[in-house]
Amino acid sequence: MSSSSIGVRELPLFPLPDVVLFPGRPLPLHIFEFRYRIMMNTILESDRRFGVLMFDRVQGQVAAVGCCAEVVHFQRLPDDRMKILTLGQQRFRVLNYVREKPYRVGLVEWIEDQPTKDDLRPMATEVEQLLRDVVHLSAKLTDQKIELPDDLPNLPVELSYWIASNLYGVALEQQTLLEMQKTVDRLRRESEILTSTRNHLAARTALKDVLEE
Repeated sequence: MSSSSIGVRELPLFPLPDVVLFPGRPLPLHIFEFRYRIMMNTILESDRRFGVLMFDRVQGQVAAVGCCAEVVHFQRLPDDRMKILTLGQQRFRVLNYVREKPYRVGLVEWIEDQPTKDDLRPMATEVEQLLRDVVHLSAKLTDQKIELPDDLPNLPVELSYWIASNLYGVALEQQTLLEMQKTVDRLRRESEILTSTRNHLAARTALKDVLEE
């Protein structure tokens, strides 16, 4: 077997509107469509894995790069519906579709970030500080207590996935981050997003302070 074929396998695929799953991140799902109930019953009898792909409602297109999800907990409901909790595993690229009915199955290859000799920890620390600034300003602006989890990842690649998964309302941006294969590129883009957000929030907070004086 060649090294190129080792990372290729067939994977049941689950397109989700404007949802991008990242490695290491949880994704709860409510399964009610008949074809996906069939899919879940099938994968629960095998390795409990399926692929999550972002479906762009505006373009009407399914992304070619997604993230494998593993079912870590499930609950059967009446009418054969299911509540499942999944956890993101490795990313993949769809090479071609093997079958379309009753649900999509694709031939996929796994993808990972390219290794680097550069120490990305200083950049990761800067991005984490930007994240903390954004959370602090958001809390101040909304008069709410908002805190980051104690177990925030400290390794650059895991931190980059965590931040990407917690961006809201920007599925296309998340998809771009998912497809990047250099951790440094993902952290750099997140730094740009967080800097812009921080500056926007800082301006609004300053205005709020003036109006409340």
